[in-house]
Amino acid sequence: MGIRVILLVSAISVFCASYSHAQNPKWKKWEAEADTLLNKQDFAGAQKIYSKIIKASKLKDHSVYGTVYKRAICFYSLGKFQEALKDLDLFLPVFPSSAQAHILRAFIYRELDDTDRQLIDLEEAISQRPGDTDLLKWMATLYLDKGDYSLAKNVLVDVEKTKPDMEVETYLGVAYYNLGKADSALFCLNKSIELDATYLPAYFYAASFCLQEEQYTLALKYINVPLRLDPNNSTALFYKGVALIESGKIDLGCSCLNKAFYAGYDDAADYLKEYCYKVED
Repeated sequence: MGIRVILLVSAISVFCASYSHAQNPKWKKWEAEADTLLNKQDFAGAQKIYSKIIKASKLKDHSVYGTVYKRAICFYSLGKFQEALKDLDLFLPVFPSSAQAHILRAFIYRELDDTDRQLIDLEEAISQRPGDTDLLKWMATLYLDKGDYSLAKNVLVDVEKTKPDMEVETYLGVAYYNLGKADSALFCLNKSIELDATYLPAYFYAASFCLQEEQYTLALKYINVPLRLDPNNSTALFYKGVALIESGKIDLGCSCLNKAFYAGYDDAADYLKEYCYKVED
């Protein structure tokens, strides 16, 4: 998700500017060196210097807590998630209203597949930034992952009012479909396609929903667009193969499923066995 890149870059620039307040002249010099490395994305080099400042200060100087946060960014970027969490556990009690720190911790919990803790930190960040549509979209995707489709829909409807885009409409389509509103789902997916005709997830979801609703001709219309852009797309080939077989066009369907299977779409095997490679007793 582009959200991760945008917010991490923001975190680096904002906190290098906002928390470079170490009082000791020697620490300030070290911190300036580390900030330069951090902006160059030399996370290992920056982390070593930040650690040196933290060790020297013993965190007795309140201003050094900004250095703790920046070290957390380094640990996160190096994949050292537990170390990053420890630093945030030091930083957040001192700066509990730091939306950016809660966002960083949500990123870490995403890496650790902890949806519930992601939501806790996102809710806190959103309370500090109530109009942040990127955060709201992120929250909605978590609700979708948890199967909380009504909550996801409510969040997305609010975002749609202020900043509609192809992702919002697609997620909203997923929410509506899982709430049993297939027509509303396709309406949203069509809006997504109108906003960005190259956004492939909208076509895939639309085709999938049409297959489930046994609207095979419509499914083919949706899935033919990704195939025009990428004739070897394994997911598109699978969906097209299923739609063709269910429409009674077995040979054409088997051809697509065979291509999908050899392109790496393993689920095509069951359809191939059932419809294309029947073994006579």
